[in-house]
Amino acid sequence: MIRDERCSRHHSEIFLTQDRWTVRDLESRNGTMVGSETIKEDRPLDPGDIVRIAHTQMAYVHNLSTAFADLEKPPPATDQGDETSIGPLTANWEDPQSLELREPTLITHRRGRTRFLERAEGDDDISVPRVGRAAKELCRLAFELANQPEAVSASRLALAGLMENTNADAAGVFLRPSGSQGKSAGNALELMASQTRGESPYHHVSKFLTDTVLREGEAVLARNVENDSTLGLRDSRGEILATSVICAPIRQDSRVVGLIHLYATDTRRPLDPDDLEFTLALAENLALALKNLQRQQELAENLNQSNSEIVQLRERLGDESELVGSSELMMKVQQEVLRAAPSRATVLIRGESGVGKELVARAVHFASARKSGPLKCLNCAALTESLLESELFGHERGAFTGATERKHGKFEAAHKGTLVLDEIGEMSPSIQAKFLRVLEGHPFERVGGSKAIQVDTRVIASTNRNLEKAVAEGRFRRDLFFRLNVVEIVVPPLRRRPQDILDLSKHFLEKFNAETGRRFKSFTPEALKRLQQYRWPGNVRELKNVVERAVVLGRSEYIDVDDLALTNLATAGDSAEISLTPPAFEPLSLADMEARHIAATLQAFQWNKSKTSAVLGIERSTLDRKIRRYKIERPEGDA
Repeated sequence: MIRDERCSRHHSEIFLTQDRWTVRDLESRNGTMVGSETIKEDRPLDPGDIVRIAHTQMAYVHNLSTAFADLEKPPPATDQGDETSIGPLTANWEDPQSLELREPTLITHRRGRTRFLERAEGDDDISVPRVGRAAKELCRLAFELANQPEAVSASRLALAGLMENTNADAAGVFLRPSGSQGKSAGNALELMASQTRGESPYHHVSKFLTDTVLREGEAVLARNVENDSTLGLRDSRGEILATSVICAPIRQDSRVVGLIHLYATDTRRPLDPDDLEFTLALAENLALALKNLQRQQELAENLNQSNSEIVQLRERLGDESELVGSSELMMKVQQEVLRAAPSRATVLIRGESGVGKELVARAVHFASARKSGPLKCLNCAALTESLLESELFGHERGAFTGATERKHGKFEAAHKGTLVLDEIGEMSPSIQAKFLRVLEGHPFERVGGSKAIQVDTRVIASTNRNLEKAVAEGRFRRDLFFRLNVVEIVVPPLRRRPQDILDLSKHFLEKFNAETGRRFKSFTPEALKRLQQYRWPGNVRELKNVVERAVVLGRSEYIDVDDLALTNLATAGDSAEISLTPPAFEPLSLADMEARHIAATLQAFQWNKSKTSAVLGIERSTLDRKIRRYKIERPEGDA
């Protein structure tokens, strides 16, 4: 270790190779020199070579007495004086022959934990001062009290320390009940814990002593009290209960929150002033531990209340960012959300209407570093061009008719947060140009304003349109498409992940049970089967509405098939209506199936044989032979 600001952290190394010591510079900032030469590669050392690193010089010799013997004058002046450290050697440049070998620093003791926090035998030795033993015990007890989980265990630990380190034969800890305020009489105190030597029961502190300590806030030591009736230290039979007593307040700031009471019954071992000092010190430590416990409890209660309020507000505002579903496709979407969330890149979410694109956008926001910032959503298809521009960028007062005051746009409102734009494909070309400039980091102006506004807003766009087709047709800007499509998340339709239908159905059932106060237990097996067979043209949105209607109108404990209002609409990927009930399978020969298919195709083209043969991919003559072979007849009435 060379302590020099000109020396790099890993400056150079000296190692043995092929029976020769070699020095290598480790790409240091100021280089390594051997003699007057700055080395560029490995340099073998010869006896008498001087290695220079920063302001330190080291001699390589076989005989220690020959080190620096050939120097006739000191090295260049430095701000470190004439004495220079050379590893374990110290050289005086006025006398190069004088070398002093310095003793290396030795580690003499190692301990992982202080012994003052441990119980050790021999502490009762008379050679150890009582004050020292008391200080050690107080130090240990302070740490142990700080680790107690509740007031009762802390009180018991304090009593154990009192019984070990004082002459007390019995002790008790009293605390004010939670919520008790002000100074009051002893009946406002609650016994938290007590301990005695032997089998004798603990006797409560007298009301007179309690009132005195609570009123004056000072610890009291009373000795020779066996004849004092005010302290009540005799039982009903007149037998002496104590000969000396200590009562110490437990104070938090200027308020007394409890007290410690201890007494001795042996006249040969009365309580003394040292016991009073120890009790008062322990009371202060116990007060601090109780205060920390109270703060922890308050923080836990506040945290639980805050979490409850957050859940309620999110449910009230519909601000749910949890994605429901356990299918492989949904797991892939969740993984894409987790990968996209940490970055600042623009996200494009694509999928059919009702699949939950906005929910995925919320999940990206709440999984990102911007989750504490605002989340603003805007549907671009619900507004006209002028209103959309005003909603996005805001407007100044008087910018147009009805603009009676300044309005901040969604971009400004989502500063340091996220802006979700739904149906981005419906944006007009003029708005697309302004929107692109903001996405590229340029400032914008409010409608009717001239002040440039710069914001830090992450944009998440969603659409159910084919943007590539819109770009090809000139309805969507090519540059905006590439600017939006930095990170793409495709949300699959519900019919492609039937495993999620049951999870979503149960999720919505619990949700609407809680909202409506109904108590539906589940779905019947027939209802679950119908839910999985249905094609869901409206995706998750339709499933949510179906379950909500069933909860509102259902009459039994289980939702049955009759409670499900399903349609026969075609899905976005179907070319015709889909029946709610799939057709039953009918075994057929290939010939019968071919005959039925040819007949249906002829019927579709009104028996136009040229079109039919073209669709079937066969010659016209082949079609005629098959018609004769299968005895396919033209229905009456067809021209």
